[in-house]
Parts: sequence; structure tokens; C-alpha cells
Amino acid sequence: MAVASVKVMAFFAAWLILWLPVAIPLAKTLKWNPSQPLTGQQKLPILASLYAIAPLILWGATRVLGSSFFDYGFKLQPELFISLSLGIIASILGLSIAFFGETLAGWVRWQSNNFKRLLSLSVPILALGLWIGGTEELIFRGFLLTELERGSGIAIAAVLSSSIFALSHLLWDRQQTLPQLPGLFLMGLVLAVARWVDGGSLGLAWGLHAGWIWGLTILDSAELMSYSEESPAWGVGIGKQPLAGLAGILCVLVTGVSLWAFAPVLAR
Repeated sequence: MAVASVKVMAFFAAWLILWLPVAIPLAKTLKWNPSQPLTGQQKLPILASLYAIAPLILWGATRVLGSSFFDYGFKLQPELFISLSLGIIASILGLSIAFFGETLAGWVRWQSNNFKRLLSLSVPILALGLWIGGTEELIFRGFLLTELERGSGIAIAAVLSSSIFALSHLLWDRQQTLPQLPGLFLMGLVLAVARWVDGGSLGLAWGLHAGWIWGLTILDSAELMSYSEESPAWGVGIGKQPLAGLAGILCVLVTGVSLWAFAPVLAR
């Protein structure tokens, strides 16, 4: 466990050190104070600069550790893209059911006039979701989960990697992230289960993650819906953050239970 911890800390330290020469001038240009939450205009450039170097850091780690991207679940085979597609479909289906339930409860109001925006936004937001989801899966369910598993076993590794995944979101917005920590932790566990169900491949986890980003971002960007004044925070989420409310947590939980239940089928 100690060796695995050293590897993980060295990885994140190297990532931070190589990112700082880019992050510092970028933060000055964007007028971002790290003690303050990122605005919408600041978040994408900051995240893009951080995630752009992630594959390079991971490639360096594979050289040092004598491993490969294949070991971390990134297997460029047809099965990867089949699982990716299934994950996206499953995530969108889960979100659809969750928002359908919120609509029946009278918590959501749909802006039908804005549905025309879907056509122009769908492809770029899907590309963004695939990039962010793929990078985070390669880091947290790929490198981190694999290295921790070697030192502690799959159960402890899943808990630790999910905890780090959840806590890492505090870097960007502590006020909005704090209520979401349990939901983010659960999401990390479900994505770890997805990798296990997918025989060690990241395809299914990547698809789920990208699909959740795609679905939620497009609803927000296209202004397709709004929450009614009567919607309870415990239901739709504190601060209207899905993972800080019952509907979002149930969506992720049901996805995880479904993956577990259908594991024998998916493994064929």
C-alpha cells in the first residue's frame, strides 16, 4: 500500500509541477484567484490547460513504471467503442428517467422554444464530454484505481480512488462541491464498477461519464429546462446541483445496481 501511495502522490505532484508554468499566466490573464470559485468563462480554459497535459504525464508514468495505457484500461479495440456507446446510451436513459420523474413531481419546467438549439450544441458538447470524461476516467479509474489495487485490493482501491475523485472537485468550487461530495463519491464507485463489469476496459465507464456530462451540459447550455420555485432542494439538489439531491443520487445508484445485476450478461 505504501508503494502504491508513493506512486500516486508522485504522479499528481508531477502533474501539478508541469501544469503550473501554464496555469499561473493563464490565471492572471483570466483574473482567476484560486481561493475563489471559477466562473463559467474561466473554468473551460483552466480545465483545458490541465487536462491537455494529463496524457503526457500518464505516458511518462508508464515509462517509469514499465506499464502501458493498455494496463490502465485504454484498449484501442472495437470493444472499447462498443462499450463507450453503450455507456452513453445508458447514461442518457438514466438522466431521461430522472428528469421524467422530476417533471411528474412538478419540479421541472421545460422550455420547448429552445429545443431548436439542440442541433447546434449536441456535437460540440458531446466532444467536450468525451474529452473530459475520457481524461478523468484514464486518470481516476485507469491509473489511480489500477495502482491502488496492486497495493490494497479492488474494494479498498475503489473507495480510495472514488474519495480522491470526489475531493479533487473542491479545487474548482468548494461552495458548490461540498454538498455534492457524497454524490461524487458514489459516482466514482459506480464508474469503478463499470470498469470491473467491462472486463478492465474503460469503455463503459468512459461512456457513462461522457454521457452524464453531455446530457446535463446540453440541458443547461440550451436552457431547455428550469426548476420551479416549489422544487425542494433535497429532491433536485442543493444549489440545483443534481449530485446534491435525491433525484441525481438515485440516478447514479440505480445505474450502479443495474451494472452489477447485468454484469454476467455484459461480461459475455
